[in-house]
Amino acid sequence: MHERSSVGELADRLRTELDRYSPDEKLPSSRALVERFRVSPVTVSRALALLAAEGLVVTRPGAGAFRVRPRASAAPGGDTSWQEVALSADGAADLVPRSVDASGVLVSLAAPPPGVIEFNGGYLHPSLQPERAMAAALSR
Repeated sequence: MHERSSVGELADRLRTELDRYSPDEKLPSSRALVERFRVSPVTVSRALALLAAEGLVVTRPGAGAFRVRPRASAAPGGDTSWQEVALSADGAADLVPRSVDASGVLVSLAAPPPGVIEFNGGYLHPSLQPERAMAAALSR
């Protein structure tokens, strides 16, 4: 079963017409699009919202819809060779031996001696949590 969507069809038609507009140029008003395509204002606003979600247009309340500048393809921003080594990319095994010294990791994973409260986990120790004060505040 093939279902047609007036919102999708209008978005497709507007998407093909975007090449006519220069970047930052204002698209026709919603009223003009309603008259031109013989659709409801809700359909126009939903189609424009769909194009805005795709990053093709930007809508400004009270000002209209504007074509967005096409984004240039992002060039690699930095040295990613460490990722190739860390993720064992092709040829990386020859560059770096696969032996790993895990003594530092094992020390950090060891249980602390009795009486030591760790603060490195991001959560307070249960004895330091203000449970009574929170319970009183929530009950009020």
